[in-house]
Amino acid sequence: MDTLIHILKTCEISRASAARLNYIKKCQLLIIDELGYLPIDRVETNMFFQLISSLYENTSVIITFNKGFDGWADLLGDTVLATALLDRLTHRCQVIAFTGDSYHLAHHEDIFSDNS
Repeated sequence: MDTLIHILKTCEISRASAARLNYIKKCQLLIIDELGYLPIDRVETNMFFQLISSLYENTSVIITFNKGFDGWADLLGDTVLATALLDRLTHRCQVIAFTGDSYHLAHHEDIFSDNS
């Protein structure tokens, strides 16, 4: 998500970002990982909404987010915009909610142990 926001913020002044944004708009699947990991301001929220609106019904979108839909308004700082964004994202979608401990947290000791 952080990289996507950077692309959106710099696409008008950077040829590389503009090319990446055009590529994103033409893709069949966009995966946005860790939405909400870093806060986004109102301008970034509007840019993100515009991107999702332009992809609406043309591109499949997968978003990972560690909160439920009720946390979107807090993340985006605007209830109306969050509702409009969720309307587009959840229209004809499949929501998959995972519960329980994170695999990485559950296996933290296995990953970092020196048992080789």
